[in-house]
Amino acid sequence: MEPRSVPTSVDAEESRVTTADGTSLRVLSRRADPGAVDLPPLVLVHGLASNCRMWDGAAAHFRRHGVTTVAVDLRGHGRSDKPDHGYDFDTVCDDVVSVVDWLGVERAVVVGQSWGGNVVVHLAHRRPDRVHGVVAVDGGMIELGRTFEHWDDCARVMRPPALAGMRAGRLEAAIRASNGDWPETGINGTLANFEHLDDGTIRPWLSLDRHLAILRHLWEHRPSRLFADVERPVLFVPADSGDVSWTRGKEAAIDEALRLLPRARAHWFRPAHHDVHAQHPERFAEVVLSHLRDGFLTGAHE
Repeated sequence: MEPRSVPTSVDAEESRVTTADGTSLRVLSRRADPGAVDLPPLVLVHGLASNCRMWDGAAAHFRRHGVTTVAVDLRGHGRSDKPDHGYDFDTVCDDVVSVVDWLGVERAVVVGQSWGGNVVVHLAHRRPDRVHGVVAVDGGMIELGRTFEHWDDCARVMRPPALAGMRAGRLEAAIRASNGDWPETGINGTLANFEHLDDGTIRPWLSLDRHLAILRHLWEHRPSRLFADVERPVLFVPADSGDVSWTRGKEAAIDEALRLLPRARAHWFRPAHHDVHAQHPERFAEVVLSHLRDGFLTGAHE
């Protein structure tokens, strides 16, 4: 397969958002027609080593149904700035608040996947004044410290593969072979996790040292200690990959979260990939839309 550049997202407007510490973040916004529906905008937050293009399919569906979205490349990722600091949860949450500010609204519904799911739950605890509700996509309850007693073990097992220097065509062939049921938006979103160089090779946008810095903060993160004090509604959208033991652990974590959180729901995708929002963008968007329309994520049940 010949290497190619990742197609641009033609239905989105690309902008820059400056955070409190001066970091510039790339955002892709899809603004619905004014007055289309009376639903709050969505801020879409990707997972570790991912990027804002993973939301393309879901965001397009939201827009068709009258909901404005803005997807962000978090610091160190994609086409955003890559400082050597600020990868702790508090700073990343403040970055997301900067995106809400840029939208010009007091509050938004924030949607995060994997590490991003933990970020949005942390945000609901840290800044409930800027959040209507949160959606945690196969995340939000991740506690690597329960799985790995020691950080060195976590770093060794969870260390990302060394992909820098791979031919872009080989990468694309591998992605397509392992994700045969994915739409093109999901394939292109995954390809956009990498910088495509002029010599036909790729390298991850997120450097190894920054990847490990975020992983360390994720290993230390304990969202279960926050749940009882999270005022805003939380919708979990976990994925059952078919790995029985892994799924059982995830089910236990979700059940614990539902017990501890004042307002929480869960909607499972079975079977589904960890990147369920990219694999099934329209189905995923419809789940979120249903919880927006019934008032759960907008706080109408308060």
